[in-house]
Amino acid sequence: MSTSLHDATAKTFTQILTSIQGVLATGREHCEANNIDLDELVNFQLISDMLPFRFQVVSVAHHSLGALQGVEAGLFGPPRPADEDYAALENLVAQALEGVRTFSEDKVNGFEGKDMVFKMGQMEMPFKGEDFLLTFSLPNFYFHATTTYDMIRMKGASIGKRNFLGQMRINMG
Repeated sequence: MSTSLHDATAKTFTQILTSIQGVLATGREHCEANNIDLDELVNFQLISDMLPFRFQVVSVAHHSLGALQGVEAGLFGPPRPADEDYAALENLVAQALEGVRTFSEDKVNGFEGKDMVFKMGQMEMPFKGEDFLLTFSLPNFYFHATTTYDMIRMKGASIGKRNFLGQMRINMG
């Protein structure tokens, strides 16, 4: 059996978006239990030249649901500036998960060979749908999901790799 574009993208987005939901819930519980202001976490930066936590979470949604929508439309750009609070970030991830689940296997697999463009200001990068998803959005998705996890972990939340991995597609047969 071969792996389809849907398997590599939409199913993977679903797995990690679900795990990020859990990581965010654990982060909220940890902050509330330890009197850490959620706004402090939302604005937290690992280093001064890196965008804050809120941008990392927005980018997780942007490089999953937004990427699928971008290929469908033929155009994708960088995420918009982020000003969400913690609850809005949790909601954004839930909406991204729900949205990814609406992309059928046939629809996503139909993106193979589809021309699309990543546009940032005047710069344009042409892609085929599968190359965009596999070489641009999927790596960005993992980067921002991992950074989200790391920032919550750095604040002291009791999470580990298993929390990040979520529900794997294991062979039960």
